[in-house]
Amino acid sequence: MNSVILIGRLTRDPELRYTSGSQMAVAKFSIAVDRPTRQGKEREADFPRITVFGKQAENCERYLAKGRMVGIQGRLQTGSYQDKDGKTVYTTDVIADRVEFLEWGDRKETGSSFGGSQQSYATQESASSTVEFDSAEPDGFEAEMPDSFQTIDEDVPF
Repeated sequence: MNSVILIGRLTRDPELRYTSGSQMAVAKFSIAVDRPTRQGKEREADFPRITVFGKQAENCERYLAKGRMVGIQGRLQTGSYQDKDGKTVYTTDVIADRVEFLEWGDRKETGSSFGGSQQSYATQESASSTVEFDSAEPDGFEAEMPDSFQTIDEDVPF
């Protein structure tokens, strides 16, 4: 059995390319996945490389950006190549069958999640206390959100 499920934040924007023969879209990016650590120890993370194909790859390039939370389901694939010095370099990648956008937004707009139309946290506090959502969110979404869920304004540590 070769099955991988990961949740993490993108370490960089996805890079989209197309294959030469069939013109299939291929997106590549990496995510930071927290390792379980003991209490009092410094947080550690792994940074697996992710490869996505087809329409899903195009959607990743369009909607994902560095720092966004994403869920990945796929398989491990190993390979190797010769570097310029003639040494063999071994690779391990996750080939994604499914990508779940856990934070949404068009990366060409500013904002953090929920459609990209949300104001940044600092601007939001000074401008108003309401958050604007695009039409993809159900009506009254902000009213259904529990008080314990708050916007977090922290930098991704990489």
